[in-house]
Amino acid sequence: MKLLLLLLSGVKLGKLLTTGGTMLLSVLVYAWIYGWRYAVGFVLLLFVHEMGHYLAARQRGLNVGAPTFIPFVGAWIELKDIPHDAETEAWVGLGGPLLGSIGALVCYFAARETDSKLLLAIAYSGFFLNLFNLIPLSPLDGGRITAVLSPRIWLLGVPVLIGVFLWRPSPMLVLIAFLAAPQVWKAIQYRSDSLEAQTYYAVSPAVRLEYASYYMGLTLFLAVMTHDVHEMLGPAIK
Repeated sequence: MKLLLLLLSGVKLGKLLTTGGTMLLSVLVYAWIYGWRYAVGFVLLLFVHEMGHYLAARQRGLNVGAPTFIPFVGAWIELKDIPHDAETEAWVGLGGPLLGSIGALVCYFAARETDSKLLLAIAYSGFFLNLFNLIPLSPLDGGRITAVLSPRIWLLGVPVLIGVFLWRPSPMLVLIAFLAAPQVWKAIQYRSDSLEAQTYYAVSPAVRLEYASYYMGLTLFLAVMTHDVHEMLGPAIK
């Protein structure tokens, strides 16, 4: 029994070291480019975002791993249990940008209170990244949320992702496109009379309206805040 408890504590310690170690690595890499204060704030906002997913998953009884970070890729949590239905998947997907937006909003108010450009820049990063994550294309959070309406909505995310790439070309966007390709093909083949549509994606109109309201409200809020904070920062980020 003592050996079993020791092994279990070792597993928990391993998870903690994985999260803490990858967070530290991300801070060091970002600090080398942007300075350590910005790096710490930025990585903490990523952590808050991932904890939103974590808490939402646990609230629905799903087994989930601790966050893992990779510099310039972001962070993720490992869902060890597959969501039971599209509504559960949407709930878990919504948790990240929702809590992440609250974290960015805290930085924003702290920046206004202290007149700190640093905190304002961190808040801007939080608003922008959470907004980007709401592009309706799986595997982004927006794709997971809008799937409760219909996977065909993912087709709307394709031109948005292309537009972002033309505006700010990045290898990360190419990676996202590669990961999204199978989901886009799934959206093209999706049929409303299929077994999957009548089981996994079977939700009531009220639930669809609820999540459409969450999605549109959060997207609008983040779009406004991203624009306004960008203007407040002025030439510093142009």
